[in-house]
Amino acid sequence: MLHKMDRKLKNGVLANNSTSVISREDLILVPDPEQNYTSASTVNSEGDHTAVIHNFPRRRSFETLKREFELSDCLNFVKAGVEAIIEDQVTHRFEAEELKSWNLLTRTNLHYEFISWRLSFIWMVGFLMRYCFLLPVRVLICFIGVMWLTICTGIVGYVREGKFKRWLNYHVSIMCFGVLSSALSAVITYHNTENRPKCGICVANHTSPIDVLVLACDNCYALIGQRHGGFLGILQRALARASPHIWFERSEVKDREAVAKRLRQHVSDPRNPPILIFPEGTCINNTSVMQFKKGSFEVGSVIYPVAIKYDPKFGDAFWNSSRYSMMQYLYLMMTSWAIVCDVWYLPPMYQQEGESAIDFANRVKSAIARQGGLVDLMWDGQLKRMKAKPEWKEKQQEEFSKRLKIDTKKQE
Repeated sequence: MLHKMDRKLKNGVLANNSTSVISREDLILVPDPEQNYTSASTVNSEGDHTAVIHNFPRRRSFETLKREFELSDCLNFVKAGVEAIIEDQVTHRFEAEELKSWNLLTRTNLHYEFISWRLSFIWMVGFLMRYCFLLPVRVLICFIGVMWLTICTGIVGYVREGKFKRWLNYHVSIMCFGVLSSALSAVITYHNTENRPKCGICVANHTSPIDVLVLACDNCYALIGQRHGGFLGILQRALARASPHIWFERSEVKDREAVAKRLRQHVSDPRNPPILIFPEGTCINNTSVMQFKKGSFEVGSVIYPVAIKYDPKFGDAFWNSSRYSMMQYLYLMMTSWAIVCDVWYLPPMYQQEGESAIDFANRVKSAIARQGGLVDLMWDGQLKRMKAKPEWKEKQQEEFSKRLKIDTKKQE
């Protein structure tokens, strides 16, 4: 009995020489259950099962009979469920990243803890500087930047279509977004600029609306998305005057055929600027990359992957849209120290022969995650707003039943 208690569970298999109670690396359930298990675990399971029979001779004849179910068969799912209760792999991706040390902006926990008068004095000086000096200056720069963008794009809109208009729009766009980036004290470092998108489709991981601002300071892009009102609506209407952006009404967004048709029309003309798309469809806290929607990978165009990584020590760029409105988010950004980030342009990628759109999307996603040092997750980012799909649960149940049948045949 003591021998059984000393042995720990590892990926649903009883293994020796293990002291961890919860080990996330051993089992991470994903929507595709075939990836949850490896052949190695099956081999270990057979070896451990033989060891049990050897150590308990009286049960040897009983264990050699046809086995239908053992308690250990479901322990890996029980373990995964307990881990999900403690901290799952998805939910905390939609919350602000927890810092290891205080950055003099907001504390890393909800409780105030006095440390020293010296640190409190430094925080007070920083507070006065951010709210009494930086905030008013940044608001003024933002107002000037929006007005300048509106005026310049309006002028470009009156220029006749042709090579000169495209040249003028390119330089005006970079100049105007450069002014707007100053309102956030953005410090952006671009890597591998030889891979900068020239046409086709540019895809990037999504953290906040300022992702567009970060990328547009170095290149001119066409945007695709849903029409908005308010502050975003003003920017959308201004941009549409000078460049062929694609804005959809709410009723059209769900029409995949209409979206794909507009995309094909845009990328078919090499004179159009590259179209910027965020395939995740929602904002993630810049610690991981979640499932890419396959729509933009079905067009058949060249894909330019871009990885964006923010430094949270100077300001958290993540937009929690379920908690903050756009104006509240801009207020938080303007009261941060700065927005510091790195942008990597990856080599263009093409869909291989016989490769499905889903596999192509996953390959591009993996490249972005690897370059940006982000966790590559298969989960759908829309889990932030909806419950897990029933078919995902059914797949896990089906896979569990298959494992029982396989184990039974091996015991025979």
